[in-house]
Amino acid sequence: MTAESLEQPYGLTSESIKSYQANGHVLLRDVAEESVLETYRPAIANYVMRKSQDAAPLAQRDAYHKSFLQFANLWEDDATVREFVLAKRFARIAAELMGVSAVRLYHDQALFKEPGGSATSWHQDQYYWPLDNDNCITMWMPLVDVPTEMGVLTFASKSHTEGSLLSAAISQESDAGFDDIVKRRKFPIDHAPMKAGDATFHSGWTVHRAPANETSNMREVMTVIYFADGTRLLEPDNPHRPADLARWFPDQKPGELAGGPLTPVVYSAAG
Repeated sequence: MTAESLEQPYGLTSESIKSYQANGHVLLRDVAEESVLETYRPAIANYVMRKSQDAAPLAQRDAYHKSFLQFANLWEDDATVREFVLAKRFARIAAELMGVSAVRLYHDQALFKEPGGSATSWHQDQYYWPLDNDNCITMWMPLVDVPTEMGVLTFASKSHTEGSLLSAAISQESDAGFDDIVKRRKFPIDHAPMKAGDATFHSGWTVHRAPANETSNMREVMTVIYFADGTRLLEPDNPHRPADLARWFPDQKPGELAGGPLTPVVYSAAG
């Protein structure tokens, strides 16, 4: 039943679609069933623990790496995680929220915030992405219950409407810069406790952050990023986009349609 449930459509409402498009993010409850988490959470958690065995103690890391343990493209290495990442159920939600007919996988990321892990600074994801289209979206799904004090995702609503607001990577400088922008433009701040299997979906340009993990438990989160099929690649215009271009589009050039073995179509309304 687990694999089958990942193929079944979620009951996405028109109100949720409107909310996403107006605010740049939406919280959806019970996107993954308990049986799904029982199957895939151990595979994701074991991957993170295995890969982080040699990580420096929290106190010895730089500011960025104190925020979380971060690993990308688990789907390439683990057949069980692959089923989760390529789930048509999640990809269809992404397509319907953006109002597009088909989406490609960009990449997945496990983001595990350790007990005592510091806050993740305000940022915009799409600063890193060499994609010439605003129809890019991230699914952020906790694999455990995430109360506010564990570092739940926090959004500056409506901040996605103007594209890039600050050309800055995730850092203390970006946190201060975006904090000033959020306050000056009076973007509403939105967050809510989440249960395991709930998911938020947010636009690549939505300003967001996550507070520190003040609990004694690991905040286990899996993310999957999608972009609209038909998107073209951008000429990298900041110091970070060349790395993404080389990693996920190694045989492609700016101006070409984005897509290859690492970024397959995972949902198409055409079937």
